[in-house]
Amino acid sequence: MYTFLYKEHWWSLSSVSMVARSMARVPNNNVRPTHFRWGPQELGQEIKAFLSGVDPALGTKLTIKEHARSAIVLLRNLPPARSAVLEHLCNVFDEYVGNYLVELESDMGHRHTMPNLDDVVQEVQNVLSDFVRMNPKAWAPVVSAWSIDLMGKLSSSYAGRHGVPHASSLNELLQLWMSCKATRTLMDIYTQCLSSMISSCPDACVDALLDTSVQHSPHFDWVVAHIGSSFPNTIISRVLSCGLKDFCAHGATTVDMLFPSAADRRIPKIASVVGILGHLAPRHSESIKQELLKMFHNSLGPARDQLQKATVPFLLQLAVMSPMLLSTISAELVDSLKPAVLNQLHQHFTTLPREDVENMVSLMVHLICQMASGAYRILQFLVNTAMPASVITPPGLAVHDAVREACDRIIQLLLLNLQKLVYNRSQPNLSDPAPRPVPFLDELKGHIRDLCVETLRLERKRFLWQHQLLGLLSVYWSPSCATDALFYMLTLAKSQEELSLAAQLYAVLMSSMKDLLPATIKMCVCQIHAGTISEQHMVQLFNNLALIMQSERQEHEGAAAMSSQVATVVSSYLYDFGQLLLHSNTEVSEAAALLLSVCPMPKAILPAHLMVIVRAAVHLFFSALHRKCETATSHTGKLLLRLCSISSASMKAILQQLVEGALHRGNNGLFGGSTEPWTAEEASLEDSNKTSLLDINQRFGTAVNFSGSIWAVFHAGIIGRGLKPPHVDNALSYEEVVQNVQHFMSLLMRCCSGSKCQADLGQPQPHMVVVNPEAAKTVAVVLVENVCPDVTNSELAWPPEEHTRNTVERDIHIFKRFRESPLLFELMHFVALGRPALCYCSVLLRGLLATLMGHWEGFRHNDTTSSPWHLQASCALVACMGEGYLLPPVLSNMHEIFDRLTPFEVHLLLLSLWEYMKDNSPLPQKFTFHAEKGLFFRDFARDGEIGKYVCPLHSVLHKNIDKLGLLSGRFQT
Repeated sequence: MYTFLYKEHWWSLSSVSMVARSMARVPNNNVRPTHFRWGPQELGQEIKAFLSGVDPALGTKLTIKEHARSAIVLLRNLPPARSAVLEHLCNVFDEYVGNYLVELESDMGHRHTMPNLDDVVQEVQNVLSDFVRMNPKAWAPVVSAWSIDLMGKLSSSYAGRHGVPHASSLNELLQLWMSCKATRTLMDIYTQCLSSMISSCPDACVDALLDTSVQHSPHFDWVVAHIGSSFPNTIISRVLSCGLKDFCAHGATTVDMLFPSAADRRIPKIASVVGILGHLAPRHSESIKQELLKMFHNSLGPARDQLQKATVPFLLQLAVMSPMLLSTISAELVDSLKPAVLNQLHQHFTTLPREDVENMVSLMVHLICQMASGAYRILQFLVNTAMPASVITPPGLAVHDAVREACDRIIQLLLLNLQKLVYNRSQPNLSDPAPRPVPFLDELKGHIRDLCVETLRLERKRFLWQHQLLGLLSVYWSPSCATDALFYMLTLAKSQEELSLAAQLYAVLMSSMKDLLPATIKMCVCQIHAGTISEQHMVQLFNNLALIMQSERQEHEGAAAMSSQVATVVSSYLYDFGQLLLHSNTEVSEAAALLLSVCPMPKAILPAHLMVIVRAAVHLFFSALHRKCETATSHTGKLLLRLCSISSASMKAILQQLVEGALHRGNNGLFGGSTEPWTAEEASLEDSNKTSLLDINQRFGTAVNFSGSIWAVFHAGIIGRGLKPPHVDNALSYEEVVQNVQHFMSLLMRCCSGSKCQADLGQPQPHMVVVNPEAAKTVAVVLVENVCPDVTNSELAWPPEEHTRNTVERDIHIFKRFRESPLLFELMHFVALGRPALCYCSVLLRGLLATLMGHWEGFRHNDTTSSPWHLQASCALVACMGEGYLLPPVLSNMHEIFDRLTPFEVHLLLLSLWEYMKDNSPLPQKFTFHAEKGLFFRDFARDGEIGKYVCPLHSVLHKNIDKLGLLSGRFQT
């Protein structure tokens, strides 16, 4: 059993003794009613019994129940004995609680062996309730202080008992004490006192609550939780009011605010205020928020007393001691800081000493750093106030210049403080190995993109502040925030100046984050594959990466390092970016081509990946020609050139894809060719059915290929369905066709020539250009495969003239392809430059020469200019054979006089070429390599006398000496 003594109550006990000596003892029974009015003699006997603890009549010691009833009699009938009686009743309640806990700890109940004090407790409640109800002004402060203090002492005294839950288990603790009749009665008594004082003066009850909370927290928290839930609005407002009075009375300083432990010593009630509000916050946060805001705005009124002046420091002190209260009020407080309120707040601080103002600013910076919610809103408020985005401020929204300067000062101190926290955090001490969190930066992690957007606006100081904050966030949340920040900067930057901010950010982070750029580029690739990045941002990202790699003159070392590392990392993702060359959005595909055209090629790449990129690049090249997009054509051409540098296999693959693409019927019109299908199977009839000539011939038996004869039947259409679709003229102008041919041939020439040809794309090439023989051979093989798929490369030897009777259909097919695709002559001339690659086009040369010979033989006009295409084809063929060193110089120049001869004379000259080729087949073995010039040459002297082949030429010259006399010198052997 615990006994509680009050020194201030000794005067009451002396008074009772004096009253007892002056009163006569009246005999009494063991059971004495307490609710009747007693006379002086009876009351005197009760005083003696209460003081001695012995029954005056029987001389026996009073039981605890009897002693308690005697105390109740005095409480009801003798007001001077109030303090002594209440002190004694503390022992009764203590006895009850002790017995209650013993019963809980026992395995089985033993209540019958202990005194039952339920009726005594109930009688105490009845007496005190009557007093409070009849005279609340006199009794409520006293009774409330007694009950709340007793609950605090009981909670602390029995906190260590086995059956009492820990103070952190608030719900279990509340359930335990509210199940006990004694403590529940005390709670009811205090609740009645508080209810009776709410309308008049509740401060006395609340002061008692705060004083007890200071002494007995955290074991007293269950009382605070229950009372606060019963009277939330009253408790919140009065607790804040009492806390403010105590704060003001103790003369708190900013030192107390910065060091909560000092505040606890100098201002005892401040911790209780924080604790009570903390208990009420989960269910009554809105009420707490409204009361705090109300206090703040009331403190800015015109009539200012000492409490109003202390309100803002008091609220700051609460925020320092309770992050929960800070997060509760921060968002709404920022929203309420309108220009008028800011100006009033400025006037409030102007009355304070400079030192206090500086300390107050430091305190605000400390609070902002500890803010766990609404951090981005507060940052934007500070930035917008210190440096508005708009220079012109609407009327009524102007903020005093001193307010702007103060916000500027706060931002600078905030960044400095954050920098200290971040970099000190990265070096933990041995005594504190776990780095301390920075709530402000924790909350800003979800606003990386918003910070990047604001930074890239380049608005005066604003972007400098936020750029510095991005760097701190990147170090604090390394590496996740660093990659996010750099990714958004690279994606959202739209100018060279904005892009430089990304380089500056990388320069700050590169020393502490080794693999930052690889992680960022990997993130870009993942975002592209996941489809979470828009097409517009994808284009901007590719353009920015290309711009970084293209920058030759870097402003600082960090930008130079970024440029080289971006190039290295992008080249490792060549396949991923290469797939975007086929993107449906042409802007994306062109941006991807630009990016890949400036990045270095990897030393090795999987063949399957290489073929995907090559096909995509070639497709984009022809697509750009169709769209007449010069930039895309240039970027794709540069990309193909870089791909050629990987290996000889890549060069051959590119050449094959380029030639096949150029000869495709869909691209034939780009180079002046016909868009008419080349075969009957490809011809689309009116009913969209495709007809096979072979099927028709086999079905009707009317078309037979007579081997060894000149007869053959060709399909011209189906009876009843009309002729084949008409020929569609090329829609491009002559200038556009020439430009396309130049673009294509220039690209082809550079791919084959490598570093030996440095002419720009799209520019005319010189007559003599060094072409890689292997590359030219690749083009020759592709030409043969596309024009005449049924012929193998082994057919290089030139057959007799009679053999043409068996190849009429093939020769006509070759002739038609050359006529429908003028680019074939350009390609043949290109192959001729890479000696001896033209030998592998022997079948094409034979078919075209045989067809031209037949044409001139049967042509009935007197001059060759009447058949311009055949004349041009004949000249081009002879010039090509001469360029490829298949003909000796004297024969290779004969095409210069074709336009001045008759068709029969041209036939004779072409026939002499046929004879020469028959006797001197175009074989690669006849060429020898000249090491000094790095070229293959052919010694025609080894082929024997060529006089018999030149005789027809000389005869034609002699016959037309009047027209060709001046040219005869070019045909001397």
